[in-house]
Amino acid sequence: MLRTLFAGLLLTLPAIAAGADVYPARPVRLIAPFSPGGGVDIVARSLAQKLAEKWGQQVVVDNRTGATGIIGTDIAAHAPPDGYTLLLGNAATHAVNVSLFKKLPYDAVKDFAPITLIGRVPEMLVVHPALSATTVKELIGLARTKPLTFGSAGAGSPPHLAGELFQYLAKVKLVHIPYKGSAPALTDLLGGQINMYFGNILSAAPLAKSGRLRGLGVTGLKRSAVAPEIPTIAEAGLPGYEDYNWYGVLAPKGTPKSIVAKLHADIVEIVKSPELTERLTRDGAEVIANTPDEFARFIREEIERYALVIKASGLRAE
Repeated sequence: MLRTLFAGLLLTLPAIAAGADVYPARPVRLIAPFSPGGGVDIVARSLAQKLAEKWGQQVVVDNRTGATGIIGTDIAAHAPPDGYTLLLGNAATHAVNVSLFKKLPYDAVKDFAPITLIGRVPEMLVVHPALSATTVKELIGLARTKPLTFGSAGAGSPPHLAGELFQYLAKVKLVHIPYKGSAPALTDLLGGQINMYFGNILSAAPLAKSGRLRGLGVTGLKRSAVAPEIPTIAEAGLPGYEDYNWYGVLAPKGTPKSIVAKLHADIVEIVKSPELTERLTRDGAEVIANTPDEFARFIREEIERYALVIKASGLRAE
């Protein structure tokens, strides 16, 4: 009997081992910690579709919104580290919130296994046409003579931090007007209720090209293919200025290295494919697709960079 049982066990071991090596063997959840239709959601759905095609498994985008991305990020941080729950993180979830909030329910560095930084997207500084400033230098000079207002999509949002960084480097004082989203902020800028806004380049560029707003600069280090006629803020009069919203894939801490390696290889292959590269570039993104170690180092650098800006601004959310 023992010999029979032992022989049966030997026969089943290869099948067990083979099953353990197959990943993914069931649907994967990709948490997008922001609402549908935004940048994080758009990138998550594009990636999920291609991963599902490659794996032959369903990849479900799970929008867990609230608290500037904290709710969804916390769920991902404490999910089983088996590769079946992933996070589409961004600058807010893994850089801004670390200094913006006194306490987070997760550690942005220690609780995650970075997979890859997919890409980053600059914003565009736009002003109302009635404003006399036609360049970044003129805007800085004007801000030193009278108070100017800048809108944002809410405290701690990418447009807000872009404005705070502008103040910090230009050594000017602007009046921050927070809105409940980017749409109402742009509406008030178009109506002349505020002076300036650091908007998503896809929504700001058409308004600048039509003349309804004036584009003064993009927040990246190089000009954007979406609006190559607009200089960077750094080249237009504020050296050292650089600000992006970025998107990256992370897994919970403790995810097996073999799964991290497979995720990295498959996601990078998809992101660098002509189809997805063209789509991301068309949306104003700079494709990066770096290694897990490079992404981890990038996150630490971003945390330090935003900590300086938030400290200088005195900003704090509870």
